[in-house]
Amino acid sequence: MSLRELAAARRTHKEFGPEPLDESTLRELLDVARLAPNHHLTQPWRFRVLGPQSLERLKECAGESEAKKLDRAPTLVVASAALTGELVQDEEDVCAAAAAIMLVLLAATERGIASYWRTPAIFRTERGRAAVGIEAGERVLGLLHFGPPAREPAARERADASQYVAFLP
Repeated sequence: MSLRELAAARRTHKEFGPEPLDESTLRELLDVARLAPNHHLTQPWRFRVLGPQSLERLKECAGESEAKKLDRAPTLVVASAALTGELVQDEEDVCAAAAAIMLVLLAATERGIASYWRTPAIFRTERGRAAVGIEAGERVLGLLHFGPPAREPAARERADASQYVAFLP
């Protein structure tokens, strides 16, 4: 499958089967992150795979309605970027971590694993960050959901490149 076909096949899944990803598969998916472009090879991305205890702590912080969303997928991974405190480097590192996340999502798609990248508000709170071991100096970029697809979401219409590309003289 070409990269274009793989990118076109990627979907945001909100319904998953019950089987969690095994550790070996997760390690293989997350290993792809190291191939993301990153300024000075800082490799700023961090991934925390939630186990039952950390998930429970997060659910307690999140409240009832958000806790239900945390039960959507059998495997959850917190994705973040380690920051240096230097503005330009931190901007580069956040972008590099986002690129790493996209590579992981594409790797999951390639294997037929459903995924969802979301940014729960709980990670904007000190309590939510503490529940999953996020310290000061780290920016949470999202919570990645993984599992077998319960159904295949329909493709959504996207703007043609002519809508967002400009060729400057």
